[in-house]
Amino acid sequence: MFLQILPNLKQDSRLRGNDGDLSTVDWVKTQQSLEIIGNVGFCNPTYKTASKQIKGNTMHPIAQIRQIRIGQPENFARNQQSAINKQPVSGKIAVTPTGLAGDGVGDPRFHGGADKAVHVYALHHYDTWRRELPAAQNMRLGGFGENFCLDGADEHSVCIGDKWQIGTARFAVSQGRQPCWKLNERFGIADMSLRVQQGLRCGWYLRVLAAGEVAAGDEVFLLSRPFPEWSVARVLALIDSRCCDADEMRAVLRLPLPESWAWLFARRLETGGCEDWDRRLFGDGSDGKKAA
Repeated sequence: MFLQILPNLKQDSRLRGNDGDLSTVDWVKTQQSLEIIGNVGFCNPTYKTASKQIKGNTMHPIAQIRQIRIGQPENFARNQQSAINKQPVSGKIAVTPTGLAGDGVGDPRFHGGADKAVHVYALHHYDTWRRELPAAQNMRLGGFGENFCLDGADEHSVCIGDKWQIGTARFAVSQGRQPCWKLNERFGIADMSLRVQQGLRCGWYLRVLAAGEVAAGDEVFLLSRPFPEWSVARVLALIDSRCCDADEMRAVLRLPLPESWAWLFARRLETGGCEDWDRRLFGDGSDGKKAA
């Protein structure tokens, strides 16, 4: 029955994902402040929220791409395929509606597609991880299988629905990443996926609004921020905190979420219960081991 919730909520014109005439979109800038700290929402833990101050009519950068990485599926642990081992590329890279030219995914059931065309990860997270987990394997740029290694922004300063210009391409922030058991194998840490989820250091995905070209060193320009209250971290925190509060679920369902996330929150709203994560976080035969 929870399927009936979605059509009603999506009558709001802001939810249809219509980017409008991009030639008339106001160029905007954002104050990259991470000083607003608060418990925003009924059952979210405390986290930093994105700045709501967006003003001006001149394009200003909010971040910069340090590396662009692409890769093709390879044999991975547990007889699986993965394209997590992406390599840095130089020069201009073509951006298509489904991602970067030359990039692939190991399991198209869970990766790739229009809503997960490009994976972004914050550069400064690597320093944090190396301090916390000095014995972790592969803890270097590209370790999380990102396409864009981004300097200057993270899950707290990026919002769902943000529209970006990078190079000659345009993007929209679609969702955060939900980490899976492959990170445990990648880093040699049995509960790495859970640590990533609980730390809200998951990375996020971009939809492609307009094809073009990007290159390492390109700056990221914010075109619009329709949902400044909804940082990627806030939505990830709703998931991790197992929040089922009806008001919070209705609020998050007013965002232009991909279908899989809309279903997740709509089901919580309808049933009052949370989905099981063990298979995603630890794989088949999981013992549900928790992070220390």
